[in-house]
Amino acid sequence: MYQTTRLDNGLTIATAEMPHMASVSLGIWVGVGGRYEPEPVSGISHFIEHLLFKGTNRRSAREISQSVEGIGGYLNAFTSEENTCFYSKARHDCFDELLDVLADMFLHSTFDPVEIGKERDVIKEELAMYMDQPQQYVHELLNAMVWPNQPLGRSIMGTKKTLDHMTRQHMVSFKNQNYVAGSTLIAAAGRLQHKQVVKAVAKLAKQFVPGSRPAFVPVTTAQTKPGLHLLSKKTEQTQIALGIRTCSRHHENRFPLRVLNTILGENMSSRLFQTVREDQGLAYSIYSGNSFFADTGDLVISAGLDAGNLQKTLRIIVREMKRLKDDLVPAAELQRASDYITGQLDLSLENSENQMMWVGENLLGYGKITSPEMTKKRFAEVKPAAVRAMAREYFRPERLNLALISPLKSANGLDKILV
Repeated sequence: MYQTTRLDNGLTIATAEMPHMASVSLGIWVGVGGRYEPEPVSGISHFIEHLLFKGTNRRSAREISQSVEGIGGYLNAFTSEENTCFYSKARHDCFDELLDVLADMFLHSTFDPVEIGKERDVIKEELAMYMDQPQQYVHELLNAMVWPNQPLGRSIMGTKKTLDHMTRQHMVSFKNQNYVAGSTLIAAAGRLQHKQVVKAVAKLAKQFVPGSRPAFVPVTTAQTKPGLHLLSKKTEQTQIALGIRTCSRHHENRFPLRVLNTILGENMSSRLFQTVREDQGLAYSIYSGNSFFADTGDLVISAGLDAGNLQKTLRIIVREMKRLKDDLVPAAELQRASDYITGQLDLSLENSENQMMWVGENLLGYGKITSPEMTKKRFAEVKPAAVRAMAREYFRPERLNLALISPLKSANGLDKILV
């Protein structure tokens, strides 16, 4: 199902053949993101992502979108902490057109100074929009606490200061240094043949600059007690994000940790949703999620609630964390969590776009493509004792950080709840 070819210049091509599909999804990935950036140009990967849509030697910005949308497809991109991806999807017989457009964007963008000026203002508006959305912005505050004074704790969009500081030369230099063959992956999924994709990409291979994937700044932690940061702001709700430092994506703990997260707060069956929302009616939204990076990770519990319910909700969260540390998860609850994870994976991978994402994330994250069957097997093997061990390992005061955006003027006493 999955095949990989590495060309002589280091460029990697990977495919997931899905002959029953009508579509094909194609992505050009580069293994560079927010944590690879020097602080003065923080946000440059995201800025470059925007600019690659703004015109090449062959196509204007409008012609780029029309080239894909005009054949019934769509085009998008994203920047994360460790990767940037430009991707598209269309009918399977349009693969050549998708590759031509994506490669043109990736290799031949002009970085027009006029477009840079316009896009700088657009990204500032995007940044302002997120700052006006407390349920989003609280996570920026949390990241800065969990990973202080280091790239992983900075906003992927940068700041107004860094956006104003960036010049065209900064962007061209950063792209030339980092968007090289050894850090680039072309991933495709859908109704295609691996040899067809390799043949098409090989014709373009010489245009990719030789080079190796750069290194990032590893995380540092020196926390000895719970962290707390309150941003007082006139809002209707208090937004909280409780971050717990965990393990990297390479650690064996990631499997029982993901199961623990599902039990704790990933879905409507979870303990936090059932206790905080269904039983107590304290919040409309409460959930938890895992993030795994090359050298670290976190588990974040998020909720939006009335300020008057804050202390009670935090006590329930801490109580549920303590229950996971003290008691073995019942077998039936563990089975439901495992089945949920594997079921969600199966449903996701019915889609050619998600198969392409699976290929890209696996190859750039692990250097190989792990089969979904093997991944599901690992989750099915998780035992109650392993879940409790994860809670005992990670649910400790010196790993906790709480960020809040609230009309409250003081957070006095909240740190004591976390101890």
